[in-house]
Amino acid sequence: MSECLDLAIELIKRPSITPKDEQCQPYIAQRLEKLDFKAENLRFGEVDNLWLRRGTDAPLFVFAGHTDVVPTGDESRWQFPPFEPTQHEGYLYGRGAADMKGNIAAFIVACERFVAKNPHHKGSIAYLLTSDEEGPAIDGTVKVIEHLQAQQTHIDWCLVGEPSSSNKVADTVKNGRRGSLGAHLLVKGVQGHVAYPHLADNPIHRFAPVLHELSQIRWDEGNSFFPPTSFQVSNIQAGTGATNMIPGELAVKFNFRYSTELKHTDIQQTVLDLLAKHNVDYEIKWEHSGKPFLTAKGELVEAAQAAVQSVCGYETELSTSGGTSDGRFIAPTGAQVIELGVLNDTIHKLNERICIADLDVLADVYENILQRLLGE
Repeated sequence: MSECLDLAIELIKRPSITPKDEQCQPYIAQRLEKLDFKAENLRFGEVDNLWLRRGTDAPLFVFAGHTDVVPTGDESRWQFPPFEPTQHEGYLYGRGAADMKGNIAAFIVACERFVAKNPHHKGSIAYLLTSDEEGPAIDGTVKVIEHLQAQQTHIDWCLVGEPSSSNKVADTVKNGRRGSLGAHLLVKGVQGHVAYPHLADNPIHRFAPVLHELSQIRWDEGNSFFPPTSFQVSNIQAGTGATNMIPGELAVKFNFRYSTELKHTDIQQTVLDLLAKHNVDYEIKWEHSGKPFLTAKGELVEAAQAAVQSVCGYETELSTSGGTSDGRFIAPTGAQVIELGVLNDTIHKLNERICIADLDVLADVYENILQRLLGE
């Protein structure tokens, strides 16, 4: 058994469903304090956060991640109990194996190996861990970043251990993410009988032309790193179920995943203009969960590309696909941010798993990145 596998098992067996940490962070802190990392426990609301740092000099390299996991769903449908990590045919099964306790294990082991070889390395190494990434994400990384900024702590490079790989380990590095703007729209009408439409006001009919125009807009052309901005409706609900009633209200949920070519305020104004154009009576609540960010080039991207080539023998692809991550809170500080981790094909699914061999490969990649940036 490898060190990475041992540590991954230790973390997976702790049922740390958001916002619970279940002592993952204290266990990690105890392990890294042996390498002269200084621990700062930061609890906001019900969320445990951990900041660990070795050294005081710049540049500052940060491994960022989360110890919380999503719920398991029906445990009887799992091949193996989700919090009893099980090795089977070269894979390690368990909730959080890929997202992202396996990655955490790899970047801790990588750091231990690096420090053993480079006890007087350049700059500083830190860990930013939260138990609120899979949940509301309001008392986790975003609050830690505010705390660090108040202390005038500047992060130069940040590697987020999200599962980024597609077909083989480290074949994809996320060097950015799209922004996410959601809306909860309530269209107000007047309930009535379908036989007397002149006495009612159908909110579905009111919203229909707005929906058509929104779905036809070409928001932008994207760029070399981002696809064009997309608009998707995720839920529409109206009526009582009766076929002879015009509903009085229509509830709509929709989302924009937008590129660096747009500002979220521009999207909001376009939506509001369309609602006004079609005389819609409405209430709207916006949820802006993250601005787009991009690390197009720089030392961190170059080190990651070179490390993957050196360790794995193939080139990695830069990508901005997928949902949001806590990188959205770190990039605005001016840090170079990438995401690099194991395969993401089973994340949030029943029978979540990782290839055991990939853990040691990933640890080698992480160590190689550290060597290139902070080696003696």
